Amino acid sequence: MTYCIITHVNHIRVQDEYFAYAPYVREMNIWLKNVDIVSIVAPITKIELSTIDLPYQNAAIDFREIPELSLTSLYEVIKTVIKFPFVIWQIYNAMHSADHIHLRCPGNIGLLGCLVQILFPNKIKTAKYAGNWDPKSTQPWSYRLQKWILSNTFLTKNMQVLVYGEWEGQSKNIKPFFTASYTESEIKALKAVETDYTIRLLYVGTLVSGKNPMYAIEITAELLKNGRNVKLDVYGDGPLKNDLIQFVKNNNLADAVFFHGNQNATILKEAYQNSHILVLASKSEGWPKAVAEAMFWGCIPAATSVSCVPYVIDYGNRGILLTLDLYTDAQTIEQLISDKNNFENKRILAATWSRKYTLDYFEAEIQKLLKV
Repeated sequence: MTYCIITHVNHIRVQDEYFAYAPYVREMNIWLKNVDIVSIVAPITKIELSTIDLPYQNAAIDFREIPELSLTSLYEVIKTVIKFPFVIWQIYNAMHSADHIHLRCPGNIGLLGCLVQILFPNKIKTAKYAGNWDPKSTQPWSYRLQKWILSNTFLTKNMQVLVYGEWEGQSKNIKPFFTASYTESEIKALKAVETDYTIRLLYVGTLVSGKNPMYAIEITAELLKNGRNVKLDVYGDGPLKNDLIQFVKNNNLADAVFFHGNQNATILKEAYQNSHILVLASKSEGWPKAVAEAMFWGCIPAATSVSCVPYVIDYGNRGILLTLDLYTDAQTIEQLISDKNNFENKRILAATWSRKYTLDYFEAEIQKLLKV
């Protein structure tokens, strides 16, 4: 089988291998276990490899490099329009020679993929919409257009669209889906965590405004002000890192907030196991990966009510829905930590739910989509 991936994800070429963002590649490698050749249409970047990059495996790679597309300014729009014919031609050729077409959305490349796939109504297709599918959410016009094309069964034929969460009034080709990080063999009894002394908070994610890492630091400061012994571990990197570090220094939080940068899955697993509560005040989410991972290890998530997060944490029964009011959210965390029975019950509910969505289950569902 020749499997075609259309994606905006930046790749790094090292000799004959192609690397990209680890969570994305880890998922794609599961798909690629069942294919012979993978044709990848994506940009290539010249940056150095990092700890969060992984190589593709399991299939021969036919890589078709395209330039990045941006619509952030008039100048970028003009450059993008000039690049359109070449990008569309690459996408068309890759789709034409493929047995299975797979789109990664939302994104500018994904949008073009949505348009070009219309020309191939008889080919088997899947699309992974990794953003917020909530029909009521406010989103950029390009995202709304992708969702409309993917949902339109007149334009989009023979495709299953994988989305996060269950939403009313969807077309028949929209399939609620999930992402997994751990195998069934990794499941073990939850590690006991002490709640009488130090409250260990955790942030995992890119340090960008959309993920709102500052709120995790502010929650930490509020709990300290209330006399709680609290520590926050921050895992991730991004453009806000220096601002966050300066805020910590300016507010005398250096003994309570610790920056660990990007770390591999093994270190993150240990962090989840040793923490009480994950704080993730995102403005938008697709599948809240850090939330599901934390729950798998009994770290209770405190997250904003965006996308399918309320469904994931059962509207507060297996986590905390943040209000973004510091006083209220700090009080909720304190009350949970103080009530040992409630804390342990939420941990068990969270882990029980998350542990249904293993990599073993994910791989079985992928095989159904590929019809192998």
